[in-house]
Amino acid sequence: MENATGAGGMVAPFGSWRSPIDSDLIATETTKLIDVLVDGEDIYWIESRPKEGGRFVLVRHVSGGKDHDLTPAPFNARSRVHEYGGGAVLVDRGVVFFTNFADQKLYRQDQDGIPRPLSQASHCRYADATVDATRNRLICVREDHGRADGAVINSIVAIAFDGIKEQQVLLQGHDFYSNPRVSPDGKRLTWLAWDHPNMPWFGTELWVGMISETGEIQAPVRVAGSADESIFQPEWSPGGTLYFVSDRTGWWNLYRYRGERVDAVLVKNAEFGEPQWVFGMATYGFLPDGRIICSYRETGRSYIAIFSDLAAQILPLDLPYTEVSNLRVGSDFFVFLGGAPDKPSSIVKVSLDPMTIEILKRSTDIADRPNIRECLSAPGLIEFPSRRGTVYAWYYAPLNNAFVAPSEELPPLIVKSHGGPTAAASSTLDLRTQYWTSRGYGVLDVDYGGSTGYGRGYRNRLHHAWGIVDVEDCTNAARFMVENKKADPARVAITGGSAGGYTTLCALVFGTFFKIGASYYGVGDLESLARDTHKFESRYLEWLIGKYPEEKETYKARSPINFAGKLSVPVIFFQGEEDSIVPRNQAEMMVNSIRSKGLPLEYLLFKGEQHGFRIAENIKRALDAELYFYSSLIVKSGLRF
Repeated sequence: MENATGAGGMVAPFGSWRSPIDSDLIATETTKLIDVLVDGEDIYWIESRPKEGGRFVLVRHVSGGKDHDLTPAPFNARSRVHEYGGGAVLVDRGVVFFTNFADQKLYRQDQDGIPRPLSQASHCRYADATVDATRNRLICVREDHGRADGAVINSIVAIAFDGIKEQQVLLQGHDFYSNPRVSPDGKRLTWLAWDHPNMPWFGTELWVGMISETGEIQAPVRVAGSADESIFQPEWSPGGTLYFVSDRTGWWNLYRYRGERVDAVLVKNAEFGEPQWVFGMATYGFLPDGRIICSYRETGRSYIAIFSDLAAQILPLDLPYTEVSNLRVGSDFFVFLGGAPDKPSSIVKVSLDPMTIEILKRSTDIADRPNIRECLSAPGLIEFPSRRGTVYAWYYAPLNNAFVAPSEELPPLIVKSHGGPTAAASSTLDLRTQYWTSRGYGVLDVDYGGSTGYGRGYRNRLHHAWGIVDVEDCTNAARFMVENKKADPARVAITGGSAGGYTTLCALVFGTFFKIGASYYGVGDLESLARDTHKFESRYLEWLIGKYPEEKETYKARSPINFAGKLSVPVIFFQGEEDSIVPRNQAEMMVNSIRSKGLPLEYLLFKGEQHGFRIAENIKRALDAELYFYSSLIVKSGLRF
């Protein structure tokens, strides 16, 4: 891995290069693509638009026609079930059903374009709807926040298409539900359920029940799953067979249930499932003839394949995409959210017989500009050892064809710790990464132990070891780059958001390798988080840390706030004012604790933001502030960063 510096460019130190990739372009010329939907021959997707305050807008694409926005302002098609949302929109024969962010009511939008509420209670939230055409109703997940005692009740309910009849509670009693799906003949319903302290990627149950003449669920049967088996995306085939993904072998593979028997369909040391942080996730679907289009992840990248059940053969497709999500299948095509090192996140349609690729929407077009294209750094997947086995990371070398660094200089390195912590680094072209590499920084995006995409055993490395394994792996990744002369040991930073923010703070407080850090809505006090966070994650810490308060001392020992006195390097904090996942008090307790140390410290609180920043001016301000914080230290404090 040679440092990719411009040949024949102006000589300038790493980290000082002028870049055409500025924060204005990233904030205003980039659209976040959220989800993909198929309704007949029409394709829909959801865009989060920073220039509209991060509003989620449903867009319709008609073959051969123009794209049209369907969500009128100020409506915002975004659910808050589980706080992370997802599954906020359903389209059926041209009729749109969506959850509106401001009031969390469920709306119906017909061809006239006017949204009309199907629900009235302001204390209920809705997601993951499916159509029960036989009974002219929707079946969806409802989250009720209206209890006087503050308890949040999750259930599966039926809502009439006209919204006039009272909602019918079909299933209740488990802590969580998802994926209600009606069989093609309208006689059966399948769904997932799980209970505290599980998260859906630890253990879920797959159920099937009969739908009675009165619309109730009868004779429910648990088909698969347990506290130690994660089930993902149950779907009915066109012929009425139930398929699902299970990690019972240690890998999320494809199975089917028919004749009261579960059979393996696709068994491979690869991940056909994903951690269900949001609703509506999909990695496979059916063509009308029963063939399956599926995506899977193997050794740090995604693949798409066609599987024929009759031939029992999987055929990988030659597609130029390394990251795939939200796969949906139509009559003779499939569509997905895809990206690659040279391709930004895009809505991609692939038609079959013959196979053709059509880009329906890119998250940004500015990467095609010549002055920017020549500054783009392609990542390489690196492997390095740890006490628990091999660890993976994507490395982006500094690159800007207008500049070259002095011959003996090593670049500064920014280590990224992703969120979740059960998430994964991505190789998709991301201008936020290129913002740094084009200025002469190396970027290392680490898939520390606990990350998804490498099997359940890799995820389980983080069991009761959060704040230890992730920190060790991020530190060892940076050390690996330093030892291989790819980074200046005196200029190594760490940054991350949410769970990655916690890893960042732990690395800075409990270690000495990193010289500076940036925490985006990170956790500083585990005890406070255990008491304050929302229902979905309120018991997650039992798996990551241990039971509370039984293991209170472990919580204290792994909370950066209790050891802020050990901090000896500068840190900057970014926080959303309305964040209910990692509340603002997490950042403010850390900031107040370390102010007296006299270290360079900044704290930016963003009004109107929740967990993650969606408003253009805030995206810009955060990027510029992090850059200024890093670079100004060279002058202000004499540090070499």
